[in-house]
Amino acid sequence: MSNSPLRAVLSAAYFPPVEYFMAAAMTGDILIETCDSYQKQTYRNRCRIYACDGVLSLTVPVSLPSGSRDAGSAVVDYSKPWLQQHERAMVSAYRTSAFFEYYQDDLFPILESRPGRLIDLDSRIVVRLMDLLGLRCRIAFTDEYIPDYGPGYLDLRDAIHPKKAVSEIFRDRFKPYYQVFSDRFGFIPGLSVLDLLFNEGPNAISFL
Repeated sequence: MSNSPLRAVLSAAYFPPVEYFMAAAMTGDILIETCDSYQKQTYRNRCRIYACDGVLSLTVPVSLPSGSRDAGSAVVDYSKPWLQQHERAMVSAYRTSAFFEYYQDDLFPILESRPGRLIDLDSRIVVRLMDLLGLRCRIAFTDEYIPDYGPGYLDLRDAIHPKKAVSEIFRDRFKPYYQVFSDRFGFIPGLSVLDLLFNEGPNAISFL
């Protein structure tokens, strides 16, 4: 798109929502924030999937070193059984989807490798998802915190958030696709891109 911003600025995210990858498709160049203060209840350590009872949030427990508030220093807590719980939840939600078995072995090993820092877990997931989706996108990470990037950037650090509605710039871009439990609750936009990938497979990129 000739009028697209040069680069999208995004927060780190755990199995990010569809609009995260829409931003990547729009710009072809994303900058992932690693130098801001850690905030709870964001997509950094959670994702939303479509389960049999509706939307299910999966959260990664983290801790921060004493005295630190930097998002880049957040450490994943593997003393809690969240990893097994997340894998079981994904299997339960998507085992009947058309492409779950096709992609499962590309994604679960990232979790099972147990990266120490949250940013490393998130980054490996995003890079792998870009590849599976067929998105050619330059990915870079911040080395300092810049509050306002100005012209030429699409700053979505606060816009893509589990507590906020889908941003207006993406709302008209959502095209309904098949979801396993849509006969119960209808089409739900803004879920983790896992929902799109497991249901649409190689065709997922056409929805971005």
